[in-house]
Amino acid sequence: MRMKSGWTAAALLALAVTTPATAGYKLMPSGTAVAVAKSGLTVTPGIDWNRLGARPGRNAESWTLDGLSLNDVTFYGGIANDTTLFRDAKKKTDPLPRFSSTMLAPDIALLFESSYRVSIGTSLMAIDTIEPASFAGNPGFHFTYNFVVQGEEVRRKGVADGAIIDGKLYMITYEAPVIHYFDAGAASAQALVASAQLVPVKR
Repeated sequence: MRMKSGWTAAALLALAVTTPATAGYKLMPSGTAVAVAKSGLTVTPGIDWNRLGARPGRNAESWTLDGLSLNDVTFYGGIANDTTLFRDAKKKTDPLPRFSSTMLAPDIALLFESSYRVSIGTSLMAIDTIEPASFAGNPGFHFTYNFVVQGEEVRRKGVADGAIIDGKLYMITYEAPVIHYFDAGAASAQALVASAQLVPVKR
């Protein structure tokens, strides 16, 4: 397991909801389909990943290869109408924006950007490109973004793929420092997106 320590982005989201920084990791072995984010969204990793024990939200979870400061894949599984992407830790003073099932791709990108600005406390974030794409066999979207965590100098680049399916948002994001790490992990992260399937959840 090639994981190193490190906390940023999704880790800071977890810290914002008082998750202990000592939260453990679980190995997600290659070649095995696994349901993510407490939903019917499944992916099959092409290489071994590490799943963070703490969740940034009720229907979200994060994976990493080398530590969240170096590469971070976050899955959003079935975000329902009028709910937030992450736990709304500051809802009394600085509430997070809420997802609407009527949103279009630019609206979702703005929702994501606004959620990060509040949760991470940064003004240094921008959506770069937005385009249509297929996700889990459904018409969806693909957008790219970049940001700097408040108090740091490292610029991070990210990509998001997802779709609104049966009125719920399913999305996978990948982000890493622009220098070296983004390109190093991009193919492995994209393989996760390509493997995504939506299966009925057993009740």
